[in-house]
Amino acid sequence: MSTDLTGRRALVTGGASGIGEAIARAFAGAGAEVTVADLNAEGAERVAADIGGRPWVVDLSDTAALRELSLDVDILVNNAGIQHVSPIEQFDPERFSFMLRLMLEAPFLLIRAALPGMYERGFGRVLNVSSVHGIRASAFKSAYVTAKHGLEGLSKTTALEGGPHGVTSVCIDPGYVRSPLVEKQIADQARAHGIAEDEVLETILLQDAAIKRLVEPTEVASLALWLAGPDAAMVTGASYTMDGGWSAH
Repeated sequence: MSTDLTGRRALVTGGASGIGEAIARAFAGAGAEVTVADLNAEGAERVAADIGGRPWVVDLSDTAALRELSLDVDILVNNAGIQHVSPIEQFDPERFSFMLRLMLEAPFLLIRAALPGMYERGFGRVLNVSSVHGIRASAFKSAYVTAKHGLEGLSKTTALEGGPHGVTSVCIDPGYVRSPLVEKQIADQARAHGIAEDEVLETILLQDAAIKRLVEPTEVASLALWLAGPDAAMVTGASYTMDGGWSAH
């Protein structure tokens, strides 16, 4: 049975490419009115035009600008994120702070801005695109792992507070997804581990996965679409792994 989101308003951060773009397209295809939020103005406008949605060009790391925000949406997808690969002792402190603002503080502020309207209507879906790194760790990714672990806790707290008001909150935890973020990582991982780029996929990225391939953005979007729909009304406070078996170890 297909998911029908007709009449729902959705906001997808990081919607100009990768997972976010795939989710925005899936939601629009199911009838939702989608706002595509991204720092990349050209990308946000392109995707929004393609799906009949709205672009929102925004720097989510500027958290001070989000503190008085009010969002009138039924579905919030916290997806925007970046990666930085570096040993802790060499990790730039400002970069660490920037990544936590973007991937943990901004989701908190967007949830905070969206909940009053969701509570008033008695319906809401908060989908947090976390990562297998929300439940596992990898070397050289201290900021990303910290942010995603925090996002998992924020999602569960949102679920507990939102439940009586018809609002659910879940995490989607993909492994490595075929996306610009992962493509950039391959070169970074090669430098960090001192190996050739063509070795990174097999020996680093997919070493612990039972299924030796990258996750497709459309696969993540298909799960997000179900979680946003009426059949997932009892799914909250959960984390859904889509990691090819990585976290089964």
